[in-house]
Amino acid sequence: MRDATMDDAGFDLSLLRHADAGDPDAWPGPEADRPLSAEGRRQAELLGRHLASIGFTVDIILSSPKARAAETAAVVGALVGVRPRLDPRLAEGVTVAVAESILADQAGIASALLVGHDPDFSELVSELCGVDSLPLRKCALARLNVPRPLSAGGARLRWLLPPDALPKG
Repeated sequence: MRDATMDDAGFDLSLLRHADAGDPDAWPGPEADRPLSAEGRRQAELLGRHLASIGFTVDIILSSPKARAAETAAVVGALVGVRPRLDPRLAEGVTVAVAESILADQAGIASALLVGHDPDFSELVSELCGVDSLPLRKCALARLNVPRPLSAGGARLRWLLPPDALPKG
């Protein structure tokens, strides 16, 4: 079942920037292993609960394997009933061409949620929508209606959900 916000024409693409992972300078380990902070876990849970409450569905969730993105995807995925898969191409350098390649590898889907990082995701949303700048805050979700194959300026922004717009309870 797809939620009522989906337009029947085009592909339903959602892009989620990972939730808060605290100060990178305070993390002693490898950057790829930096986990979500307590605030980040709270953000991801609020987002997942909200998405579940509005009937949000996707055919697939694909995430960067970096810990903070994978954790965000796992929390949101558990709450919307979709088990995320890791795709190393989402770790960095996500362009329109890379995103299209990732989607092209997923046969038979009509919707996807990609979870990754900035500056890639803000730049990707901006390029897909044909605007100069559309920044995504941590744990912000952009839902787009896009043509396939993906193309610069071809997307329609359906909604942008920043973390502070979510119901707190």
